[in-house]
This record gives sequence, C-alpha cells and structure tokens, in this order.
Amino acid sequence: MRNGTGDALQVSGSLWLHRGNSSLGGQARIALLEHIASQGSITAAAKAAGMSYKAAWDAVDAMNQLAGEPLVERSTGGRGGGGTRLTARGAKLVAAFRAVEAAQQQFLARVANDLEHFDEQWPVIARLGLQTSARNQLHGTITAIRHCGVNDEVTLTLPGGEAITASLTHHSTQTLGLAVGGQAFALIKAPWIEIARGADLAGLPTANRLSGTVDTVTDDSGQAEVILALPGGSRLAAVMPQETFTARGLTTGVGATAAFAAVSVIVGVMA
Repeated sequence: MRNGTGDALQVSGSLWLHRGNSSLGGQARIALLEHIASQGSITAAAKAAGMSYKAAWDAVDAMNQLAGEPLVERSTGGRGGGGTRLTARGAKLVAAFRAVEAAQQQFLARVANDLEHFDEQWPVIARLGLQTSARNQLHGTITAIRHCGVNDEVTLTLPGGEAITASLTHHSTQTLGLAVGGQAFALIKAPWIEIARGADLAGLPTANRLSGTVDTVTDDSGQAEVILALPGGSRLAAVMPQETFTARGLTTGVGATAAFAAVSVIVGVMA
C-alpha cells in the first residue's frame, strides 16, 4: 500500500536527550564525545566531527554544564603533553545513549513491519482532516468516466454501492488525475439536494436519485434540515423551506429519495 503521492510510508526518528527545557544533545554531540574518546584530542575530534575547534569546545562546555558534572576533561603533562578525554560519567552517557538508540531502532523496525496495515488506515486519517463548507462529504471509488464533449461525467461509487454522477470539465478531470479505480470524494451542499416521495419527485433532477429512509429532521426558523439514511450506511443532508418539507410529508422513518443534479457535485481528491 502507498500513500497519495505513490511513495511508501516511512517511519523514522531522531533521539535527543533533555534536562528540563534544555537539550543536552543528540546524535551529533554524542558522536563528538565518541571522537574525543578515540582521538584523545579536541582538535582531532573537531576535525573528525566536521566542526571548528571553537564549536566543538562550545558544545562540550554546554554538555558539561547541562549534565551537572564534567563529561570531558583535559589531562596535562606526560610524554604527549596531555590531551582530552571522557570522564567515567561521559563514557557511561555515550554507552547509555547508544543502548537507547538501539532500542529505538528496534522499535521503529517493528513499526515498519506493520506499515502495510497502517497504510490501509492512512487515507481515512487524511480524510478526517478535510474541512469544507459543504454539508455532504462522501468518499468513494471512481467506477466510470464518460466523455461528453468538453465535459466528463464521472461516476463515484460509495462504499455502500450507491453511485453518484458528477459533471465536470475534461480539463478538471485531467488536472485532478481522475481515473477509473481511483479514490475521490464528492462535495454537495445541502441546499442543492431535494428530498421527496412519490409524485413529488416529478420535475426534480434525474441525474442522481438515491433512495433511503428519513433518519432525522430538524426544524428551525422556517427551514427544515432532513437527513436521509442510505441503505449502504451513507447519509445525505438536505435543507428546504418548512412549507416544502410539510407538503412532502417527510417524517422520521418514511422512505424518500434524494435528487440532485450532476453539476451540483464537486469532485475532489486528496493531495
């Protein structure tokens, strides 16, 4: 499984040590300590770490201060004229960091083994972040694209099997990269949907007609919001004047049909 960009999802992480709100260091500073231990010289360690002598000593000084005790110390005298070395505390810190780092890598490896299962959920997680002004946001699979001059009729099949037809320009189809088998979502504003029964359907749009059961009705200030539950589990919300709602006999539990034009459906894809 892959995400919307076609790249496999990856899991990675960096390990950092903190004391309070201050950072003691991460990979770069621990590597500097290791260079000091192996080189015995701050100059050689700085060169091996790819930093200036001053930057190396500034890092060492910061670590010494934050650790509460020296991690690095200078030795004087001797045939070599002295040098720089890790204290016992510094050596233990490096060993502890590498042990935690190894455990972290083992954890990330276990997570990576589960990536296939995570990828199955990632598109849903991404869709949860979708925010639009449209009351109806429906996800589905593109099952047909029919060219009609400069326009295309795109059929989006919902998880429950219901099909929605959208009319958009061929240019939009290409720009969005729509193709049969691809995933997309339909946005339909509630005022664009009519819900009616029997003879009241006459004269209403025929491009999209989805039948279900009136699930919820909210009446407020002369406007009625009707929620139609479709057999496959999807729900459609429509808003209509109170007098229209009353005249159509739309009460909770009755069967009804949602009707809306193909041009009222906005098609989108996750970036």
